Amino acid sequence: MPVLLPRSRSRDEAHRAGARTAAMADHAVIIAGGGPTGLMLAAELALADVDVAIIERRPDQAIVETRAGGLHARTLEILDQRGVADRFLREGQITQLAGFAWTRLDISDLPTRHPYGLALRQTHIERILADWVAELAVPIYRNAEVTGLAQDETGVEITLSGNKVLRANYLVGCDGGRSLVRKAAGIDFAGFDPTLSNLMAEVEMREAPEFGLRHDALGFHGISKTESGRVLVVVTEATIDRTGEPGLRDLREALNAVYGTDFGLQNPAWISRFTDAARQATSYRKGRVLLAGDAAHIHHSVGGQGLNLGVQDAVNLGWKLAQVVSGISPDSLLHSYHAERHPVAARVLKTTMAQIALLRRGDDGLKAAREAVADLLGMEAPRRRYGAMMSGLDISYDLGEGPALLGRRMPDLDLLVDGQPRRLFALLHGARGVLLDFAERCGVKAAPWADRIALVDADYDGPWQLPAIGDVAAPAAVLVRPDGHVAWVGDGSGSGLEEALTKWFGPGAA
Repeated sequence: MPVLLPRSRSRDEAHRAGARTAAMADHAVIIAGGGPTGLMLAAELALADVDVAIIERRPDQAIVETRAGGLHARTLEILDQRGVADRFLREGQITQLAGFAWTRLDISDLPTRHPYGLALRQTHIERILADWVAELAVPIYRNAEVTGLAQDETGVEITLSGNKVLRANYLVGCDGGRSLVRKAAGIDFAGFDPTLSNLMAEVEMREAPEFGLRHDALGFHGISKTESGRVLVVVTEATIDRTGEPGLRDLREALNAVYGTDFGLQNPAWISRFTDAARQATSYRKGRVLLAGDAAHIHHSVGGQGLNLGVQDAVNLGWKLAQVVSGISPDSLLHSYHAERHPVAARVLKTTMAQIALLRRGDDGLKAAREAVADLLGMEAPRRRYGAMMSGLDISYDLGEGPALLGRRMPDLDLLVDGQPRRLFALLHGARGVLLDFAERCGVKAAPWADRIALVDADYDGPWQLPAIGDVAAPAAVLVRPDGHVAWVGDGSGSGLEEALTKWFGPGAA
């Protein structure tokens, strides 16, 4: 029998909306993993009044080791779309974070309200996200992890540690690169084996270390100070044959091989090992099981893409899953999640592998190649193109032929709505779609969808600009999805609007 755990705020509403199946579910959606991806997805579903819960193996949100170190511009835009970006900006340090193979890319002139990155450690990012999720009354069941699953036509039975069983209409695996959900669902994780192994650690040193980055015949290395005043070490190991949990001896050997000394290494807070293995789930969905974040894709940390990619997965998936669970849209809407996000991650894996190829060794040939790439990226057009790519601002979903805006992220315009100034992103705070009408006056056609999107007549007389593209033609109307991407662009005739509304927001009300 399922073990009933505390229910989230919206269970009764979801029941009345028809979210329950014949086999009663404990939650409409269960998310395995309470890292950044799982937390962001939970928030998206909660904003749509979906009964969602998180299963998390950790007793709290604290992270001992250093993981991701920042948020890129597009992720900041996404958080701004939900009205919570300021929570992160208050605690982080604004910086030019984007880069390619250690060549910094200044994006300060790209057309976005956030032409920068934010240096902020993952432990702080998770804490802020968890506080937001708590405000949205999403339960997190801690000290538990998924150990097995079985799905049928109506839902998924999820076995937890301790042999507890829960049932959900859908299960989303946000449980990392070694995802048990992915393995239990039988989804292949295709890709490339590692060519290098790195150790990372936070330690104390009795001697003054050589701070900064370094290349040699082994690979790339770095030593820097942490927020706590300790020393953060990243060093390439001489072999990729070692596996398992690394220890102090491994770190000493690696430091001695590179620097000729371990600088009096002592008192490690943590030591971890990671590689440049690049793998991606062949499908982001199997039946009622979906994958997001590292469960769907892994790659080396160079470029700082991982956390950002996962958060963006969550925002693409969240509103679609909410509409399916609530009976607004057919299950087929979920096919677009894989179709849109799989190519984005595939590109990240490709660019990450390219960076590792440039950084892999410190020989003269690679040094010359890095210098040539740096010269190229110093030119205006390549800098803008790669800056937009590495910051996530150029992501475009293939929604068919149409104007340049179609499928791209909608810029945060300064609008006039009912004579009052209004930022476009403010219209997305509730995670609902927006039909922005500048001249077409298509409210009558859109009226049957007024219960699920905002119909906004607005004025705007400024430029329309996209990162890496530049100026684009001003539309007569724009349909913006809850994730901030443009689903339809009006040319003044209203052509295609009803088809786009039905595709993305289900059949219109009678």
